[in-house]
Amino acid sequence: MGHPSVSPNTYITSQASERQTPIYTQQIMPNPAVQNDTSHDAFEKDSKVTFAYQEKLEKLPIPPLEETCQRYLSAVKPLLTARQFADTEGAVNEFLHNEGPELQEALHEYASQKSSYIEQFWYDSYLNYDNPVVLNLNPFFVLEDDPTPSRNHQVPRAASLVSSALCFVRALRREELPPDQVRGQPLDMYQYTRLFGTSRIPTEQGCIMQSDNTSSHIVVMCRSQFYWFDVLDENHDVIISESQLASNFEAIKADAHATPQSDAAKAAVGVLSTENRRVWARLRNTFTEDIQINPDEPSNKECLKILDSSLFVVCLDDIAPHTASEISSNFLCGTSEIRDGVQVGTCTNRWYDKLQIIVTENGTAGVNFEHTGVDGHTVLRFVSDIYTDTIMRYAKSINPSAPTLWPTNSPDISKKQSFFNGEDGDGDIDITPRKLEWTLTGELRTALRFAETRLSDLIQQNEVQTLEFTRYGSNFIKRMGFSPDAFVQMAFQAAYYGLYGSTACTYEPAMTKAFLHGRTEAIRSVTDQSVEFTRKFCEDYPAEEKVNALRKACENHVKLTRTCSAGLGQDRHLYALFCIWRRRLMGNGGDSDPTANGEKANNENRPTSPDDDIKSESSGTGGSGNSDAIPAIFNDVAWDKLNTTIISSSNCGNPSLRLFGFGPVSAEGFGIGYIIKDNSISICASSKHRQTSRFLDTLQSYLLEVRGMLRHMKGIATPAPYLVVPGSQLPETPVAVRPSVRRSRSGFRSGKIVPMIESAIREEEEETADENGFLGGYGFFDMGSLETLQTSRADPEDELTDKKAATRARRRSEIGRRLRLVLE
Repeated sequence: MGHPSVSPNTYITSQASERQTPIYTQQIMPNPAVQNDTSHDAFEKDSKVTFAYQEKLEKLPIPPLEETCQRYLSAVKPLLTARQFADTEGAVNEFLHNEGPELQEALHEYASQKSSYIEQFWYDSYLNYDNPVVLNLNPFFVLEDDPTPSRNHQVPRAASLVSSALCFVRALRREELPPDQVRGQPLDMYQYTRLFGTSRIPTEQGCIMQSDNTSSHIVVMCRSQFYWFDVLDENHDVIISESQLASNFEAIKADAHATPQSDAAKAAVGVLSTENRRVWARLRNTFTEDIQINPDEPSNKECLKILDSSLFVVCLDDIAPHTASEISSNFLCGTSEIRDGVQVGTCTNRWYDKLQIIVTENGTAGVNFEHTGVDGHTVLRFVSDIYTDTIMRYAKSINPSAPTLWPTNSPDISKKQSFFNGEDGDGDIDITPRKLEWTLTGELRTALRFAETRLSDLIQQNEVQTLEFTRYGSNFIKRMGFSPDAFVQMAFQAAYYGLYGSTACTYEPAMTKAFLHGRTEAIRSVTDQSVEFTRKFCEDYPAEEKVNALRKACENHVKLTRTCSAGLGQDRHLYALFCIWRRRLMGNGGDSDPTANGEKANNENRPTSPDDDIKSESSGTGGSGNSDAIPAIFNDVAWDKLNTTIISSSNCGNPSLRLFGFGPVSAEGFGIGYIIKDNSISICASSKHRQTSRFLDTLQSYLLEVRGMLRHMKGIATPAPYLVVPGSQLPETPVAVRPSVRRSRSGFRSGKIVPMIESAIREEEEETADENGFLGGYGFFDMGSLETLQTSRADPEDELTDKKAATRARRRSEIGRRLRLVLE
C-alpha cells in the first residue's frame, strides 16, 4: 500500500465498532463509460483515500490508575454481597498503595514504544487460545434476501455476492475504498488489509496469522470437497464475470455430487479446522509431510498453500434452511446429520481458519469469519457494501446510466479472456476451476473421524434460538426518549431477572477504533441503576416508577458507553497491568507471552475478552504457582465475578443484515447477538441448553409489557392528536391541532374529530448526540494486537531442500484436477 504511515509489513489494528454506528462516506460514482477503459492513470493520483487519516489518529489513552480502580469498584459492586465488596475495597486499596503505581509506570514505559498499550497483550490472548474456534470464537452474519427474485437461488446468489466481493477487494487494494467515519471522526482502516488472503495457522506454540496481500484466487467448498480458480490479475483487476462465476459454481456442484456423499465425508479435510488448536497443529505437521502416492500430482502441502492463501472460501451448502433458528445454526456451526454412520451435514463443509461466504440451496447467504485479524465492524462494512453493490448492479442492468458503488471498474474482461484461461503466452492465471485432491494416510483418516465426532459432540452441546421481534424498533424507542441500545440492554437485564430472580454479569463491547490500533473496551451493563430497575419492574411498583427507573438505568448506560468509547474504561487497563506483572514474574522481555492463554486457559470460557485469561491465572493457582505472588486485586472474588460472563451481548447490524450471532462464552451463559432496526429487533441467542427459548419468550413478554407502560404514560402526558371529520363537533377537552390542518372562517373546520392510531403518527426522528455516537455496536469481536502479523511467516519446510522437489518445477495453475465446464 502506498500510504507512508502504512506498509504491508506493519499491522495497524482496530476493533469492532461494538457500539457506534459507522457513517460510511462511500461515494456513489456516476461511472462514465471512460472508467471502463483499461487505463486508470487519470484517477490514480486522487484515489489513494483508504488510509488518508492513519497518521492523524491518536493513541489509545492509558487512564489514571485511581480512576480505573474507582470504575472497577463501581462495576463489581452490584455483583457482590456487602461483605465481599468490603474485601474487594481492601484489595483495591492495597493495589493502589503497593504494586499498582509501579505497574502503571512500567505500562507507560512499555506503551511509549508501541502504537497501543493493549494491542500485543490482547492479540496474544486470542492466538494462544486452545479450544476449537467453531462455536467458541467465530461469529456469523446472515444477509437479508436479495431483492431480485431470480438471485434467491444458490448459484446466482453466490455468483452475485462473489462478483461484488471481488470489486470490494479491488477497491481496497487500489486504496479507493473510502475510510469509515463516525460523526466526522475517521476510524482506523488498516484492518481491511487483513480481511482477505489471511489464515489462522495453528502451531504447537500457539496460532499465528499469515496474510498474502497478492492473493488472487478463491476456494470453493461443496459437499466437503475443495475447488479453486483465479479471480484477479496481477493488477488486482477482476478477470471473471458474474456469468462465468455461475458456470464455475455449476461445474463444481456437478463434480461434487458425482462423489457419493458418504465417501466425501470420510475425506472431509475441513473438519480439521474445528479441532483443538494444539491437536490441529500436530495434525497439520503430519498433513504437510509431502505425502505423495503419485509424484505427478500436487502434494498436500501445495494444496494447503492454495487454501491458506486464497482470498476467501465460498461454501455451497446442499441444504435449504427456512426458520431463523435453523439458518443461524447452519451459519454458526453447520448442521449435523449422521447417515449410515457417517457425518453428511454441512458442519464438514467449512474451513474455520478463514473468512467464509456461505450460500445455501435456497439462496440464504452470509459469512462466518475467523476474527483474530479483523473485527466485526470491518466485516460489517464488507458485507454491507457487497449487498449494496448487488442491488446497484441490478439497477444498472435496467438503466445503464445508474450510479455505481466503486470509483473505478476493472478493464473489459473479454479482451483478456484467452490469456486468463491459460491459452495464450505462459501466464499462470486460469479461471477454470480445479479440484484439490488430498493424499490421506490411515493415520489422517482416523484423525478425521475423531475430529468429526468431537465436532458433532460440540454441536449437540449447544443450541441456537432466535427472536425476530416486529412489534417495534428504534423508531418507537427513540420517540419514547430512550437510547435504543441502552433500552435493549435493560431488556436483557429484566428478562434474566424475571426468569432467574437475580442479576448476571453482562458484557457489551464499546468501540475504541477512533484511536490508532484501537480495539474495544468492556461496558459492564449491570449497575446499581440497572439492578434497581429490574427489581422494581418485577415487583409491585406503579408503572410510572418503573419507567422512571428504566430511564435512569438507560441514561447511566449511555454515560458508561461514552466513557468506554473514549478509552477510559477499566477492563483493558487492568488487563494490561496484569500482563505487565506476569511478564515481570516470568522474566519475559519479549512482546508476547507464549503461555498467555495457551497452557492455562480456562477450558470452559473462550476469550471473549482477555479477562477470561486473567481469571484462569488469578483463581488461586496463578502464573507462578504461588497465589501470594498475585496482586490482591487479581486474586479476589470480585475479579472472578466480573470475568465470569453470563450474558455476552453485542449489537451489530444495519438494514443489510437479517441475523447476527455467536456461541456462548461460558457453560452457564448466553451469547446474544442483536440487530436494532427502525421497526424491529432481531435477537439470536445461544447457550449450552440453558432454556434459550424460554429466555427469549421472557424477553418478548418484557418488550410488549414495557411498550404498554410507555404508551400509557405517553397518553397521560400528551393527548393523542385528532383528525377532523366533516359533520362532527369539537371535543370538550383541548386538542392539539396539527399546523397542517387549515382553519375555516369560524376558526375550525367542522366535522367529527377522530383519534389517530399511533402507527399513523410519523413524528420526525431527531437523533440526540448520545444516540449518534453510541448506537450500533459491533461486539463480541474482541481480539488483540496484530503486531505479530507483520509478515506471512514462511514455513522452513517450504524451502526446496528435497532434491526431487528441486528438480521438478510445477506451474501454480497445475495444482488440482481441472474440471470440464458445461457450456449452455
